[in-house]
Amino acid sequence: MRLVKTVDLDPRQNYILGFHPHGILVAGAFTNFCTYATGFRKLFPGLDSFLLMLPLWFRAPFFRDYIMMAGLIPSDKESASYLLRRQGGGNAVVIAVGGAPEALDARPGAFTILLANKKGFIKLAMENGAHLVPVFSFGENELFDQVENSRGTWIRLIQDKLQSFMGISLPLFHARGIFQYSYGIMPYRKPINTVVGRPIRVEKNEKPTVEELDALHQLYTEELSQLFEEHKGKYGVPEDQHLSFV
Repeated sequence: MRLVKTVDLDPRQNYILGFHPHGILVAGAFTNFCTYATGFRKLFPGLDSFLLMLPLWFRAPFFRDYIMMAGLIPSDKESASYLLRRQGGGNAVVIAVGGAPEALDARPGAFTILLANKKGFIKLAMENGAHLVPVFSFGENELFDQVENSRGTWIRLIQDKLQSFMGISLPLFHARGIFQYSYGIMPYRKPINTVVGRPIRVEKNEKPTVEELDALHQLYTEELSQLFEEHKGKYGVPEDQHLSFV
């Protein structure tokens, strides 16, 4: 697993890092931004990273304390805004924008990104004047296979229903075992290269209009797509492969 820096990030600013794709377990986001095992603090000195996670996980005793020690915070507006409002900057809030629903599309060779109707993080950035940084994790979807669950199938309908009810998705994934490579729930031995893109400057606007939100959302989408196109050749993605935004 490797964290790739493209430009410096000014530690005097606060940032929202949009992480794509979610994958099955968000392995790249957790390892790169919660453990510092891949050198986040050396690559981006002066920045502290915080990964957002579904609030329900913070209700479990002991597990709650473990994930808080790793720098995870609940994915609600109040928690994120608390960090983004801090004077002096130095905070990077990491959001897996596609969330739990995107995990249902995670499988090898898939580049489906749930972003078309995801504008909450855009509004959060504008309200707090936090710069937006697109992040793409190459290899995130290569770790696990998933039972066929195309949109419209009965399996997907059940998964979507459960996700809307419980808040978490239930992908039926599999990969390899510990001592054999045929079947199991251990991830495949595949590399993950998480590329941090250029920051998009965002001016503070506590009451953005719909048009302003749409314009910044479009700019973010274009920057993410450009980041993918610029780096896909380095990580084995075919030239004719492009991101599919839904």
